[in-house]
Amino acid sequence: MISDGSFRLDGKLALVTGASRGIGYSLSKELAARGAHVIAVARTVGGLEELDDEIKAAGGTATLVPLDLTDMPAIDRLGGSIHERWGKLDIMVANAGILGTISPIGHVEAKVFDRLMAINVTSVWRLIRTTDPLLKLSDAGRAILLSSGVAHTARAYWGPYAASKAAVEVMARTWAEESQQTRLRINSVNPGATRTAMRAQAMPGEDPETLPTPTEVAAKIALLCDPALDVTGKLYDVRADKLLSYNDPS
Repeated sequence: MISDGSFRLDGKLALVTGASRGIGYSLSKELAARGAHVIAVARTVGGLEELDDEIKAAGGTATLVPLDLTDMPAIDRLGGSIHERWGKLDIMVANAGILGTISPIGHVEAKVFDRLMAINVTSVWRLIRTTDPLLKLSDAGRAILLSSGVAHTARAYWGPYAASKAAVEVMARTWAEESQQTRLRINSVNPGATRTAMRAQAMPGEDPETLPTPTEVAAKIALLCDPALDVTGKLYDVRADKLLSYNDPS
């Protein structure tokens, strides 16, 4: 276990992308239930409104930000808006991502590859850039970047998606190294197979009932937001419930 789970996040501000469904939706609810005010970012307004209703019904609070992550200047402006309104940020979860197509790498269309990299990699870098100074103003800044097991297995037909997640992990590790002397802690997460729409898209023949729900996975990811957490630059494997260290190729 990385935390006993007893912590609260009262007075904390948490930004979650991809918050309109799946893991992002459930994690937003989990953080709000712990007392954080959630800045919920997603392209789908209807999903954000449903999230807001659920958070309010449970006694929490949220700010909704409808935003297409291909709009890079809008991501930059988001950091400025957070600074103007709140003056800092305590938690940033880069959860949003797309699958692209499952096919031989040489068959992937250029427009599909470019869009996947824009959303899965470039938007995450823009998010890091705009939130880094805000997170370092927190007394316990936490950044969580969602990855995938295919970043390491280099699974056939998953090339662009796997490459994008490998890039995200390298950015997280670099950022963590650069932030060693601050209170900011940065870790990647491999959530494992989860009962989400993206998983159904990737594995249409799989029985979703055999997979953990986004709520179950989000409850574990939330432990990385513990203000007492003192590890950084690691990969949290949700299924194994372990923080893993990186090693050179052998």
